[in-house]
Amino acid sequence: MSLPTFPYRGRIAPSPTGLLHLGHARTFWIAARRAAENRGALVMRNEDLDPQRCRAEFVAAMIEDLRWLGTSWDEGPDCGGEFGPYSQSERREFYLSAWRKLREMGAIYPCTCSRRDVALAASAPNEGDDELIYSGKCRPAEAKAFGLRPTGQPLRLRSGQARGAVPAWSDSDPRGVNWRFRVPDGDVVSFDDLRFGPQTAIAGKDFGDFIVWRRDDVPAYHLAVVVDDAAMRITEVVRGADLLKSTARQILLYQALGLEAPDYCHCDLVRDESGVRLAKRHDALSIRRLRELGWTAERVREGGEPSDRKKLQQRRITSCGENYCSGAMAHASGRLGGRSFATPEKRLRSG
Repeated sequence: MSLPTFPYRGRIAPSPTGLLHLGHARTFWIAARRAAENRGALVMRNEDLDPQRCRAEFVAAMIEDLRWLGTSWDEGPDCGGEFGPYSQSERREFYLSAWRKLREMGAIYPCTCSRRDVALAASAPNEGDDELIYSGKCRPAEAKAFGLRPTGQPLRLRSGQARGAVPAWSDSDPRGVNWRFRVPDGDVVSFDDLRFGPQTAIAGKDFGDFIVWRRDDVPAYHLAVVVDDAAMRITEVVRGADLLKSTARQILLYQALGLEAPDYCHCDLVRDESGVRLAKRHDALSIRRLRELGWTAERVREGGEPSDRKKLQQRRITSCGENYCSGAMAHASGRLGGRSFATPEKRLRSG
């Protein structure tokens, strides 16, 4: 008997820490088009994980701006759906369940190091702030093996550096101490990105043990997106190329939790004239500001003309050296700005 196909499910996942800008518009529009091309569903998830940075007014603004842009979704915080809730601030029990599973199998350990790493852990990494490889100060000398590779070979967890002093903690509650995922040193993590092609990273060399839960009781970005994408049955993740390095870490979490990883399609970043990635501090290039200036939704999606962009802080929007703003987005053929995106194969699901 043949297995049923798992229909395409994509997602857009803005974080309400500021106003969305042209870069967000571009990535989310690509995600919406890929869902439409594959006759699938699009999920909108509100990634309001960090209570210190996220604000309710930005939640309302991002939903309004995306709707105005012409981006529609089938499930989300404003319309509900089968796999809700769709705001991360309401999904604590999902994350706690994953934390407990990782704790029981010895895949994570308590850590008191690096305030900067801890501060960055709740947010999606951006270009230039990728965490340093962890020194292993708090890493236990021994850990249980966990999970299996797709080939059937066990993921071997090797001993690290000397054990550091750690405070007392509870096996049922992660608060009060930071928790790191122990990567299997030397293991090769590989995946095929639908935009950038084959990718390979070596655990312990290209990235080290990373935080999955902060001492102030905030789940880290890597853990939350893995748990949410799996629970919401996302089959393809479309996001910016600044998150390409994060994928290997997340694949290890999928393996440890016994979950199937989605396909990945990382988009070129939209940059300013000096080559710097657009950020929410570029208020002049926010969707809200462009709306106020009279730009149409189509004009925002296409990036406007050079003369338009010159008027906006004298900046010229480029993407990884290639101008994505000079033409409309082609969607019937699965190509954008002359660069092709692979078509994901149908995913099979048992049960």
